[in-house]
Amino acid sequence: MLKKTYIWTLALANHRLALWALAFISFLESSVFPIPPDILMIPMILARPNRAFLIATVVLFASVLGGLLGYAIGALFYDQIGFPLLSFFGKAELASQFNSHFNDLGFWPILIAGLTPLPYKIITIVSGWSAVPLTTFVITSIVSRGLRFFLVATLLWYYGEAIDMFIRKKLGLIFIVFILVLISGFGFIKIL
Repeated sequence: MLKKTYIWTLALANHRLALWALAFISFLESSVFPIPPDILMIPMILARPNRAFLIATVVLFASVLGGLLGYAIGALFYDQIGFPLLSFFGKAELASQFNSHFNDLGFWPILIAGLTPLPYKIITIVSGWSAVPLTTFVITSIVSRGLRFFLVATLLWYYGEAIDMFIRKKLGLIFIVFILVLISGFGFIKIL
């Protein structure tokens, strides 16, 4: 079943609206959506490696724009939207503790969350709520998300065929590892 889903996703990557769908998912992931854009980005690059850097650019800009939505949610609508979202991700009780140290840490929380599979949306909301300077937030988001997405794009562009063959052979194992990484990302956020 996983192999059929993988092949189906590769086929969807060639659809004329695939880049728009990826931009939409990347935008939402940075503020409210729980699934990272990598799930669609990786098959899209594997299907069309010549578009790897265009795809990474689209994901970067959509992600940063979505991050600005998350920032706005935290800054303007924390009680109505931000708190319920953080509660959904199990972070509401830690948000106030984190808020007191967040600005002292500067750009580091944004940089770490932008580079890793940690839920970036939590950082975007808390950044707005704790009034991280908008310039710091935007620049750090561009740097961290850019490094992450362009690293993935470069690796897939360069090693794409070998990676695709590996994925097809070890899809079950990769799926399990991905789920474990995703769960540990949420677990790591819980201990912050």
